[in-house]
Amino acid sequence: MSIPLQFSAFRIHADRMGVEHLGIDELNPGEITVQVAYSSVNYKDALAGTGQGKILRQFPLIGGIDLAGIVVATDDLRFRVGDSVVVTGCGLSETRDGGYSQYQRVQASSAVALPSGLSLREAMLIGTAGFTAALSLWRMQQAGQRADQGPIVVTGASGGVGTLAIDIFTQAGFEVHAISGKSERFPLLHTLGAKRCIARQELQYAVRPLETAVWAGAVDNVGGAMLGHLTRVMQPWGNIASCGMAGGIALESTVMPFIIRGISLLGINSANTPMALRSELWLRLASDWKPAHLAEIETAEIGLNGLTDAFARVLSGASVGRTLVKL
Repeated sequence: MSIPLQFSAFRIHADRMGVEHLGIDELNPGEITVQVAYSSVNYKDALAGTGQGKILRQFPLIGGIDLAGIVVATDDLRFRVGDSVVVTGCGLSETRDGGYSQYQRVQASSAVALPSGLSLREAMLIGTAGFTAALSLWRMQQAGQRADQGPIVVTGASGGVGTLAIDIFTQAGFEVHAISGKSERFPLLHTLGAKRCIARQELQYAVRPLETAVWAGAVDNVGGAMLGHLTRVMQPWGNIASCGMAGGIALESTVMPFIIRGISLLGINSANTPMALRSELWLRLASDWKPAHLAEIETAEIGLNGLTDAFARVLSGASVGRTLVKL
């Protein structure tokens, strides 16, 4: 399969960013060359693409922490030309060129063969956001979380991770509640499976070390005061998966919820998940944990020229669900 002499990519420099035309030899080295079909827009992409977060460790780099596409050349015997692969995290748009490119070279150690049951398009509607939600569920279950313990609450519920977490946890048999600052999105959240929706603006934050226990577990995309509140209202032996910090990096709590109620705070690091677990989770996402409402979660499909506007929507808090990038 031939690779064109020039192709389009969204490249980030220290002082500028935008669509450029590149050749294959301008990409980072890698054992696999992929014709990228789709990428996606995540909060981390918006920080990297606007320079508002220190995401890139070197310049210039092509943005995009996700990609899904077809192998067009390979030096690794684990893959063949024509294979469909997905890559999320693993240094993309951080230490290596990322998915906002029509062609990309990736390390074989970071690529997952796309499981049957998922199309390339579906894989990127899930992307890092859905993978993070699945990793949260896996870690909570490893810590003993069961559906019969009671409801799970998802904060930042109208965002990418939040919407997919509602869908995925519902598929896994959990009752899910949702906290969001966008009450106009409650009908969507109910469609995804949320049994109860709570407006963030109306939430009364707990102040005592322990308050009345409300939820059996949580997926927290917010951090800051929200995470502190959750530690105070978890039921005994409940687990909180901490996977976002849009509301701040500080955590104000005490040891009492952890000692008196035995709750656990689980850190979710999707970017550096070991490959064996990464492959297992993608198999689950293609089968029993596959989101049932990807069409409803998708809010936009854009090309490379639409990235700048998409980043602005994400950082302003106006983004809902998932934005797909078609290469």
